[in-house]
Amino acid sequence: MNKLYTILFIALFSIKGYSQIHFEKGYLIDNDNQRIECLIKNMEWENNPTKFDYRRSVESETLTATIDNVKEFGVSGEFKYIRSKVKLDRSSQSMASLSDQKSPEFSEEEVFLKILVEGAANLLAYKNTNLDRFFYSKDNSNIEALVFKLYRTEDGKVDANVGYKQQLLAELTCPQFTIEKVKKLSYGRKQLVRFFVEFNACNNREYTNYDSKPHRDMFNLNIRPGLNFTALSIKNTLTDYGKIDFDRKLSFRLGIESEFILPFNKNKWAILVEPTFQYFKAEKIEKSEKATIDYKSIELPIGLRYYIFLNDQSKLFINGSIIFDFRSNSKISLNNLNYLDISNASNFAGGIGYKYHDKFSLELRYQTSRNILREYTFWDSQYQTVSLILGYSLF
Repeated sequence: MNKLYTILFIALFSIKGYSQIHFEKGYLIDNDNQRIECLIKNMEWENNPTKFDYRRSVESETLTATIDNVKEFGVSGEFKYIRSKVKLDRSSQSMASLSDQKSPEFSEEEVFLKILVEGAANLLAYKNTNLDRFFYSKDNSNIEALVFKLYRTEDGKVDANVGYKQQLLAELTCPQFTIEKVKKLSYGRKQLVRFFVEFNACNNREYTNYDSKPHRDMFNLNIRPGLNFTALSIKNTLTDYGKIDFDRKLSFRLGIESEFILPFNKNKWAILVEPTFQYFKAEKIEKSEKATIDYKSIELPIGLRYYIFLNDQSKLFINGSIIFDFRSNSKISLNNLNYLDISNASNFAGGIGYKYHDKFSLELRYQTSRNILREYTFWDSQYQTVSLILGYSLF
């Protein structure tokens, strides 16, 4: 069974798929300043890219453009990147690795900068792993870094160089921009975008806010009934009490899944939390020994899901989770004399499934073995479940 699921997972991860990452109408400007209308594969990059895929037409082959041969590219109303040589400070912002220098440690690099606000004053961003840096230009001037740096003082305390506040106070003037307002301005994307939008509006200048996107459904609540196919074996490792294998039983399960869509990579990743009621009742007589089990619990799977889009209506998904189990009045009876209390336990699960119209889903899920007698030193158990789960999105 484990080998089967391993093969299925490898096969699904290798699927390239249609992926809902569409080729969208856009443009690029090459090194000869030639503007080329094309279709760009919109990846909604979490980090600033160094290359991208595009097509000259719907039916043409997919080409790859890189930072070496493209000066600018974008999709109207969605995003715009420009190539620029800028002074970039890559100083660590991790508390454990802070520099003891207050001044930025600049190095000149050529990167694609993402334009967040474009107008009389432009706000641009560079993001890579744990690094977030913002830049600005005004009235077609050179692009400058907005200075912000965490550093450690001589006495070991953490302080911040907030030079960006002086830069903005001096460069972006507006009657409504008081010293107090700029002092309170955080070095964050949302706050800086709002500030640059307010500046352009204050000066009656046209602008484009690329950071303003239509609302997307980033949360789904799904009801998920299904069937569990469960097997259990128990064994005392100290006495001659033989191993008892309960026959695989079919039982009902009911879950309520909260799905939080992550806001990057075209909504292909999600965080899952699914409180689920499950039960297992069985009886087994083996070598004149009789054992019964009455096991009821609330499982709490917490995990990640990855979607593989087939078309606009259909998608496959893969998810993995850790399951925390909270039992209720559950025990194993041996010859109606001895009782073993079932313990809370945890295990892992992996699932593959299909979703249609963002409403209906079907999932096959496999759980690793769970030791429900783990609090007993000389007892061992293996509780294993395979589930077939139907899903319906309430919203």
